Amino acid sequence: MNRVTPIDARMLERFEQGYAARPELNVMSNAVSRTALPDAAFVPAAAAKLRMDFSVLVKTNNITNQKQSGRCWMFSTLNVLRQRVIAKCDLEDFSFSPTYLAFYDKLEKANLFLENILHFADQDLTDRETYTLLGNPLPDGGQWDMAISLIKKYGVVPSWVMPETVHSTGTAKYLPILNRKLREDALELRAMAKEGKDTAARREEMLAEIYNALCILYGQPPRSFDFEYTDKDEHYHCDRNLTPHTFLEKYVGNDLDDYVVIISSPIHALNRTYCQPFMGDVVEENMFWLNLSQEELEDLTIRQLQAGEGVMFSCDCHPDGDRANGYWDPDCFQYGEVLGGLTFGMTKAERLLTRESTMNHCMMFCGVNLDENGKADRWKIENSWGDASGQKGYYIGSEKWFKANVYQITVRKSLLSDAQRALLDQEPLPMKLWDPLA
Repeated sequence: MNRVTPIDARMLERFEQGYAARPELNVMSNAVSRTALPDAAFVPAAAAKLRMDFSVLVKTNNITNQKQSGRCWMFSTLNVLRQRVIAKCDLEDFSFSPTYLAFYDKLEKANLFLENILHFADQDLTDRETYTLLGNPLPDGGQWDMAISLIKKYGVVPSWVMPETVHSTGTAKYLPILNRKLREDALELRAMAKEGKDTAARREEMLAEIYNALCILYGQPPRSFDFEYTDKDEHYHCDRNLTPHTFLEKYVGNDLDDYVVIISSPIHALNRTYCQPFMGDVVEENMFWLNLSQEELEDLTIRQLQAGEGVMFSCDCHPDGDRANGYWDPDCFQYGEVLGGLTFGMTKAERLLTRESTMNHCMMFCGVNLDENGKADRWKIENSWGDASGQKGYYIGSEKWFKANVYQITVRKSLLSDAQRALLDQEPLPMKLWDPLA
């Protein structure tokens, strides 16, 4: 057994003497006793440099609100696509129904979970793949590829066709219950598979139970609807008997495969494509990513913004953020100084490998400010946390924050160079279920 190092009385005495020798620490203790740490660490002079003015800006509309759900990936994807409907119909504003897609997302994820459970049926419950799957059978989160898979398979509908419910906007109210049921289903299917029984019929029964529960929680998805709207010139229009697919084809388009997801990961090989065979939602689809350098990722983001289109991106939104005022910038906070002189020096790769950082939020870049040398110094971000947060729902990310915390973007393939586009023909390398970027 390794020798242990207990905290003993002599060590504590040295700690106490060290604290007493620095009277400024007690001053800081007094200061933060009535002031939250982020407020005490905030640097107003740094925030003042992050002005809401940008040399490159794309058109956006009313801020959306995912509320208490993990659907940021769905909202940010739909926020990119809704501009097409607004332009085509000459509307002041428009939003898709996230409830409609969320219904099918949960149904598809339940099916994928059961598929994966059967794939690893020979494993022990404590083996890493099965243990990871059972940890969260019906996750809320997702990526661009997952949203596009749902949209291509099920189409889209306007927000009023399938409105939000208390459960679509507050998924923690029901997910533990459905997760409990899916774990129970997993045990039954594993037992059947080990006995050599055909699991198909029983699996369909299980999915039917999930479908019924989702209909109760979200409402049953519509088969058809009338698209009624009034344009900017106060002209009324009505397109009758549309299906979700015909609405997609007519008002959004069928070019969704013209986009590619770019990641910038220092812990994966550059200029390589990757996939996630056991993650996603639609079981017949797969996530596909191309890993490029940070400089290339940033250049592609700027180029799409300059072309007049927003950029859906995934990031670590936890560090260095001021949710109330809409800032993301490491220079805006002096946490180490407030806490007695702590220093932080991990690289981006080290932060990923130690789980200090991960992709945990998706948003849309809708602007960038380029300095006199054409280099980005701040970014405008459309969030989906409602207009009461940030600056009426918008946030500003500094260039330093971008480099440290942005991991993934989605851009049109036409923006890639010939060399970058050639990389897409590679056979993608599979990521592990527990990959830091999963």
